[in-house]
Amino acid sequence: MRPSGMPPAGSHTERDTRARVARLILEHGPVTASTLGERMGLTPAAVRRHLDALLAEGMIEIRKARTPQTRRGRGRPAKWFAITDAGRNAFVHAYDDLASSALRFLAETAGDHAVAEFARRQIADLERRYRPVVQDAPPQQRVRTLAEALSGDGYAAAAAKAPQGAGEQLCQHHCPVAHVAAEFPQLCEAETEAFSRLLGTPVQRLATIAHGDGICTTHVSSRSLCGTERADGPAASVAPGGDAGESSPEHTLTDEESGRTSL
Repeated sequence: MRPSGMPPAGSHTERDTRARVARLILEHGPVTASTLGERMGLTPAAVRRHLDALLAEGMIEIRKARTPQTRRGRGRPAKWFAITDAGRNAFVHAYDDLASSALRFLAETAGDHAVAEFARRQIADLERRYRPVVQDAPPQQRVRTLAEALSGDGYAAAAAKAPQGAGEQLCQHHCPVAHVAAEFPQLCEAETEAFSRLLGTPVQRLATIAHGDGICTTHVSSRSLCGTERADGPAASVAPGGDAGESSPEHTLTDEESGRTSL
């Protein structure tokens, strides 16, 4: 589905291609122009044309990575393109201001515990739908299977190995309820608890889009990935901001992304 906020200029094909570029940046960003060209089969000139248009519309921005690996020989550092808040907002959100107002009313009249219960009930349907798919997958593929299921619901999720092979990371590049979750973190907490139960292992939220990070990153313990099966009861879930010693490439990238360059 093409985001409603994509630039209207140009032919239908141009707009669709530009929307695909924006989607790739949303799902895989920050990325370089060369990576986008390779993924989409576009010439460098075509990639630059679409990137320039998206930059002009404020849908994306340029970020300069500070790690040595991103340098191209002795030349200037590679430019990395990342989605902006405006670009993210161009993709349809599942909830609008009405949802925030309703939850605000619920919190005021029944308390925060009622919001937490509502969040758990909302995530229960997702958990019921995902459970058969995740449990049928081999233990070492369950995080990836969960990521694929989340992507089917618009979360643009992916799985990756954690640093030093210490478990895996579940990365969500899009959050349909980010605006609501920014005010009501109970939604993120309920989702994290559901991930822990589905995977049968402790998990830890390292970053969330709702709190201003580029992506939602969840560290998954290696316990279920080494073939050790757990009972079907709920697994322990670690709240965000737990062990400060744990880090992730995505979380590190989020920190690096704070170094922005001017256009």
